[in-house]
Formats: sequence, C-alpha cells, structure tokens
Amino acid sequence: MMTKSTVVAAIVFSLAIGTGAALAQNPPPAADQAAAGATDKKAISKACSDQANAKNLHGKERKKFRAECKRKGGKME
Repeated sequence: MMTKSTVVAAIVFSLAIGTGAALAQNPPPAADQAAAGATDKKAISKACSDQANAKNLHGKERKKFRAECKRKGGKME
C-alpha cells in the first residue's frame, strides 16, 4: 500500500512532467513578434534601398535619404 508521501510525490512528479511538456510545445509570443519585426525591418530597408537606387543617390545623400525613409516605414515616393 502507498503511503501519503509517496502519493504526493507521484502527483508532484506528474505535474512537473506535464508542465515541462506544455512549455516545450508553446514558444513564447515575444519570439514570434521579434521574428516578424526583423522581417518587417528588412523589407523596409530593402524598399528604401530600392528607392535610393532609383534616384541614383550615393554617399551622404543616400544615407540621409535611407534614414528618413526608414523612419517613415519605407514610404518616401
């Protein structure tokens, strides 16, 4: 026959296993948002570079244009 402490230990062990499995299956939402933010930043940067290329900008003018473009979310035209 099981003692009270054995039953409690078994319950705690089962909860620990269940909690670990649940956490392993669900990534934190912040990781998804960070990945999406990085993709958005790359797309904005690419759009600004394409616009600077179309305007044939180089040097300081290009740097200034791209900085302003990225602040506006890639919408300069």
